[in-house]
Amino acid sequence: MPINIPNDLPSTEVLNNENIFVINEERAFHQDIRPLNIIILNLMPDKITTETQILRLLSNSPLQIDITLLYPKSHSSRNTPKAHLVKYYELFEDIQDKKFDGMIITGAPVEQMNFSDVDYWPELIQIMEWSRLHVYSTLHICWAAQAGLYYHFGIPKYLLPEKIFGVFPHTINKKNVRLMRGFDDVFFVPHSRHTEVKREDIEKVSELEILSESSEAGAYLVATKGGRQIFVTGHSEYDPLTLKREYDRDVSNGLHIHVPQNYYPGDDPAKQPIVKWRGHANLLFSNWLNYYVYQETPYNLNEIG
Repeated sequence: MPINIPNDLPSTEVLNNENIFVINEERAFHQDIRPLNIIILNLMPDKITTETQILRLLSNSPLQIDITLLYPKSHSSRNTPKAHLVKYYELFEDIQDKKFDGMIITGAPVEQMNFSDVDYWPELIQIMEWSRLHVYSTLHICWAAQAGLYYHFGIPKYLLPEKIFGVFPHTINKKNVRLMRGFDDVFFVPHSRHTEVKREDIEKVSELEILSESSEAGAYLVATKGGRQIFVTGHSEYDPLTLKREYDRDVSNGLHIHVPQNYYPGDDPAKQPIVKWRGHANLLFSNWLNYYVYQETPYNLNEIG
């Protein structure tokens, strides 16, 4: 939580320059507390695994959060029981008149398809357009990041000659950004994708900033300058064995797949994977919740626009 100090204390400037979050007495006095309303559009096939991964990270916060789970009506899920969807999930038509503090749109294993060929693409663009006026800050993950960058800013995705698969080191491009408070100078992120967005395309859009990238995996964190839209090209939410499950699945299906990089000790799949990204993942989600949702969203959600 933020440090509340007297308005004119000389330490304020020093702390701000060190990327320490400070609020003054006046702002602290006027802060009202209510639960954050977060909606998660889950596009992954195994929705139960994905919702668990994301909720694990969202729960690592002192903030009270009310969760709404959403899935696309225009797609028939074969990997999640219908009863689970009926009991725990909403459809867009059920929530389209509501407003939310924050939204998370997950990845999906459809990156090798053209956006327009994805069966729920028309519904997804309807939801992304809706989010502009009904959600204060939206976090897009992996394929959703590519989809969001394409829909909102016309940035294309490109097919890679070989799948980016493994855990890669990343660096910070811009200092004193709230989203990356507490990050190490070099931190690790899992990636698992066949496509990419390119730096030169992102740099053509003045509203966007590349906050972090990897020499091996490319742009990682991209955001609008106000933080209302954040695009994350990797999978910081992955649990320790997600890449292992993907690798074992592809091997058993006879697909050509290399061992995930920087994941197994000595690149030996017989050994237990090493988790290098847990601390960064917790910081990413808690920073987003605190600095881009809790601290910024109007107390009255009807004021979002």
